[in-house]
Parts: sequence; C-alpha cells; structure tokens
Amino acid sequence: MLLNPIRRAALAALALGLFAAVPAKAQLDLSYHHPVLEDYFTPASATPASPDPDGFILRWSLLEPIAKPEIRTNAIFDDSYLNEEFAKQYFDGQMTIVPKDGQKVKLDKKTRLAWHCYDSRNYNVKLYRFATGLGLHPTEALYLAVTVINVPEDVTVRLSVGSNSGSKWWVNGEEAILLSGDRRMVMDDCVSKKVTLKAGRNVIRGAVINGPGMSDFCIRLLDLQGRPYRNFTVTNQ
Repeated sequence: MLLNPIRRAALAALALGLFAAVPAKAQLDLSYHHPVLEDYFTPASATPASPDPDGFILRWSLLEPIAKPEIRTNAIFDDSYLNEEFAKQYFDGQMTIVPKDGQKVKLDKKTRLAWHCYDSRNYNVKLYRFATGLGLHPTEALYLAVTVINVPEDVTVRLSVGSNSGSKWWVNGEEAILLSGDRRMVMDDCVSKKVTLKAGRNVIRGAVINGPGMSDFCIRLLDLQGRPYRNFTVTNQ
C-alpha cells in the first residue's frame, strides 16, 4: 500500500521515538560476546588474600581448559562417568602440583597449557569467562583449579560447593566431595563430609567438567554449626 508523504513522515517520527525510548541496557550487550578478562579477574599478588565477607575463596590457580570435544551433552555426568574422567592422568604431577603463575604443563607432543593465578572479582569463579578472556574455547572442556589456605590451628570444617557442571574436590590429596549430574551453579549446593585442616598450609584442588554452556564454581568453608569459616588466608604457594 502506498503512503502519502505526510503519513510516511509521521510513521518515521513514531519509529524514531520508539527506538529512542528503549533504555541502553535493553540494547545488545556486546561485552557478553566479547568479555574482558579484567572484568572478572585480577592477577593474584604476593600478599596473602582473605576470603570474602561470606567466606568464599576467591584466589585460585587455574589451568587453561583441557579440550574434551567428545562431550556433546551434560546428561552423561553421572558418578561413574565423572569418577572415571577425573581419575585420568593428563600430565605429570597433576594431583601434586602447586603451580606458579605462567607455569606450563605438557599434555602431549603438541599441547602445552599454562596456569594462571587470579583473584576472582565475584564469589563464583567464572571459568567460561576465564577461557574466553584468554581467547580459548570455553565449552566441552575440563578445568583444573588449585589454591592454598593457611590456618592458625587444626580445625574441622566442611567444604560447601556449587559448580556448573560436574566437579570433584580434594583437600590435601584426599577426596572431599563429588558433584554429579547436569547442574547449574548454586551457592552451597553440596556440602562435604567433615574435613580436618592442619595448622599451616592446606591445598584444595578441584576439577570442573562441562559440555555446552557456561562453567563456574564457588567454594567456602563452613564450621560444624554451618556458619562460614573465615579464619584463614589464601596464597598461591
């Protein structure tokens, strides 16, 4: 249908008014598709860190993602699959290394991955953003994480963990908790059995695996009354 010039001008003005009324936040957020690593992480310093006010551990050494292109769905993450997957040895010292920033590991003749020591800006450590911020493929991947907590005296606590998707966590080499299934990251999603931390240095180690979608995790320690335990510092070594 042909419109006369006056009607065309009126419709054009109306369209401009509608678009102008859309708030900026409703426009496409390009930062979602092109994230900046510094928006989510800051480089860890030599100064010991503290947990956040709610007890979450923010300082972690993260290995660049290990590609798992065979994972097409998260529905496969039952206990049996995860226990088998997390038992695989990808590089020497996998379960003993406390890496330095920039330290590399050799997966095979062609693949070397680097560790990065960061403080998360959020209570949940955004692994997807970690990978994309480094220009790496973030999905169908296995992520490894290590941190060191220092306590003034022996203490018995529980690990309170959330992860997207499956994950397993160890304290001083002993398995503490397994999170299985196609799950979203939820604060305090699963709580471990009792874990005794020895006075001084204790190593927490984790593995998070995911197929399609986002990946992240959050961890804090709870005392035996279920309250956040914060009497510790966090270091890289």
